[in-house]
Amino acid sequence: MSWVSDATGNVLDKVLRGGVADLRPMPRTLIDKGPNRSVYRFAAHGRTLTGEPVLLVPPLAAPTLCFDLRRGCSVAEHLVDRGRRLYLVDYGTVSFADRRLGLEHWIDEVLPRAIRTVSKDAGGAPVHVVAWCLGGILSLLTHADQPDLPIASIATVAAPIDMTAIPLIAPIKPLADLTNGWILTPVYRLLGGAPGALVKRAFQLSAFDKMVTKPYAVVSHLDDRDFLAQLEAVDRFTDNMIAYPGRTFGQMYHRFFRANDLADGEVDFGGRRISLRDVKAPVLVVAGDGDGIAPQRAVRKLVDVLDNAAEVRFETAPGGHLGVLAGRRARTTTWRYLDDFLTTHAG
Repeated sequence: MSWVSDATGNVLDKVLRGGVADLRPMPRTLIDKGPNRSVYRFAAHGRTLTGEPVLLVPPLAAPTLCFDLRRGCSVAEHLVDRGRRLYLVDYGTVSFADRRLGLEHWIDEVLPRAIRTVSKDAGGAPVHVVAWCLGGILSLLTHADQPDLPIASIATVAAPIDMTAIPLIAPIKPLADLTNGWILTPVYRLLGGAPGALVKRAFQLSAFDKMVTKPYAVVSHLDDRDFLAQLEAVDRFTDNMIAYPGRTFGQMYHRFFRANDLADGEVDFGGRRISLRDVKAPVLVVAGDGDGIAPQRAVRKLVDVLDNAAEVRFETAPGGHLGVLAGRRARTTTWRYLDDFLTTHAG
């Protein structure tokens, strides 16, 4: 009878009240704004916030919802509840007018300005960066290129650098090489980038098996409110995917995907090389056990190229690409790694 009662209540909430997930965002205040950059400070949420600031850095094309998925499964909520002084950088939407922006824009302008803004707002304290996916790679490249930035540590989650280890890419790469990259180049040039709808489909394709079995999973978990709430939150996340600027997508396609530049820890931007071996800050690297976009081997390669960092800590946690950061099991794995790492490297 308990299953029937719980399932009935959940179904009524989904049908009559629009869902079971608490999707209220964590309160935050805008403290700085510029091109492709909005920096927010999270409210205290009834806590006394102390210590060095923490800046959440998302990847391009993904909404910042990755850090604030839903109440009870929000990295932002967790860090604030732990008393961290928390900030977030949001890149906003990407339009056709942004098509000429390359990765250098985020490495030279967006992230350095966000980091300095956060440090200044926190009284000049060094900043701990917590980044997901490409946000982690951009954060490391930014620190390597500008070692004078006030960075205390960098924690990356699901940030791949060895593209040959990604199953989704391996079957396509020989054809891309054979055609000298022609397959995608005319498309992203014509469209001015990779549209948000295409990014959404690629993200869903990485978990195709879950898409197929989702109807069965919903029916078999009708009594599990937390499970249903997570599905709702993930659906909202994927519905809000953002486009990649054309030049940025082209660099990722040719430099990262085809040439696999990052696997050796260096990348070339028109004759300007940035090496991850110039990273000096302590680094936490977290990989997901079931991540189809950033498998463990693709992420683990970071440890091999960060040989001048003060410390490199590698951990694995259950979950797919988003799940390792914001899944239900991340609460007892990835988030604990972050807590320990941030506490260890507090000033």
